[in-house]
Amino acid sequence: MAFGTQDDADEVMNEINMTPLVDVMLVLLIIFIITIPVMKHSVNVDLPQATNQPENVKPETVNLSIDAQGQYHWNAQPITDEALVAQLQAEGAKEPQADLHIRGDKNVRYERVAQAMAAAQRAGVRKIGFVTDPTQ
Repeated sequence: MAFGTQDDADEVMNEINMTPLVDVMLVLLIIFIITIPVMKHSVNVDLPQATNQPENVKPETVNLSIDAQGQYHWNAQPITDEALVAQLQAEGAKEPQADLHIRGDKNVRYERVAQAMAAAQRAGVRKIGFVTDPTQ
């Protein structure tokens, strides 16, 4: 005695039963929710302590003063024209280069200031500044 015909058994099942898949996914979700906080992903390492202070290497400043008589002064010390060229060449070869600040007397001839600037340029000094007195 057969409960169904042969034609019923030959039909292809078109639908997937999702209930077992959902059950397995819920079980895995519960397992992960419970086990992840228990797992520790970090390794305890006793790291050394260090300070990070940036090193400020500031170039020195060279003051070249020219008095009213046209005499050069290298950092407040009188200097001859030949010695000035040698000092400028020494400063131009340094790395980092010093800043050259030119202080010219208001009564000095501009020719002396121009000679100092030209000597500094020939010596390879790249940072030249002029110092003025803003109160006058």
